[in-house]
Amino acid sequence: MRECEAACTYPRHDRRHLVYGRLVCFRRYDDADDGAYDDADDDDAGDEPEIELPRGDVTEGVVRVGSTVHRPHQPGSPAVVAYLDHFKRVGFAGAPRFLGRDRRGRDVLTFLDGAIAGDPVEPWAAADDLLAGVGALLRRLHDASEPWAVLAGLAFGRDLRGGSPLQLPAGPRLVSHNDVTPQNVVVRGGVAVGLIDFDLAGWTTRLVDLANTGMHWVPLSDPVDRDPAYGGADIPRRLRLLVDGYGLDRDGRAALLDAFAVRLSGLYDRMHGNAENVGGGWARMWRAGVGEKIRRRESWFASQRPALEAALRRPTG
Repeated sequence: MRECEAACTYPRHDRRHLVYGRLVCFRRYDDADDGAYDDADDDDAGDEPEIELPRGDVTEGVVRVGSTVHRPHQPGSPAVVAYLDHFKRVGFAGAPRFLGRDRRGRDVLTFLDGAIAGDPVEPWAAADDLLAGVGALLRRLHDASEPWAVLAGLAFGRDLRGGSPLQLPAGPRLVSHNDVTPQNVVVRGGVAVGLIDFDLAGWTTRLVDLANTGMHWVPLSDPVDRDPAYGGADIPRRLRLLVDGYGLDRDGRAALLDAFAVRLSGLYDRMHGNAENVGGGWARMWRAGVGEKIRRRESWFASQRPALEAALRRPTG
């Protein structure tokens, strides 16, 4: 976000909004400035080659250039930029910094160095020892996100796609990452230290986002759909390790599985709708059988919920 001078003539400079004591200007977020940021000028990259990074479930065409990452600009990018700017302002170090857009119109971010799990997950990323750190990282993310006031006129990609929105439970809401998978967490020295790929950022609650993180990391899924590295895993214990790392209180533990049920509700229809209406990675996942996986997860959760509840009630340690 730029602190503009009184003489700024940008059409969407709006002096009615003060954020962190500064006048808000949408110049940093709007598409009208395509490729206009000198702090992301291609000349800065010199002769550094473009190294293709692993394809995500939704976004393709992400490359590393030296100490930066270049990503396709998307309709929800302006909101993500504002979110990342907020992290910089409050001192949350677990997210990349937005640098601008290159001459091809791609978003340019700082590269977070460290290890990222592959797909399928390797044994090191399925280790129980990682879970407390993942929970702690998510807690820091939520604590940093909670005070952010989303600027009017900004919308996240998940809101722009249309379709059936996730029905959130009553209570305080916040913007969060919403896709804290092993492939989106940066690990250094055996500790989760950062998050990448904020394409699915948007409104949620702490418990729904924690439950969603558990779905990927524990993982809360039918055994036939787990990667081989999770063979023999004690799933209830792993859930408790994640929750302990987050520092969830007793009331939160009692409500967490209800939040997971909310996360699952309508998921089949949302994924199907995205596959048909958005295509791309959503369609690829649907063709690969994600709908059947969702149905198996629903049945597995119904049968295993008592064991998961018992683990969350058990004393830590």
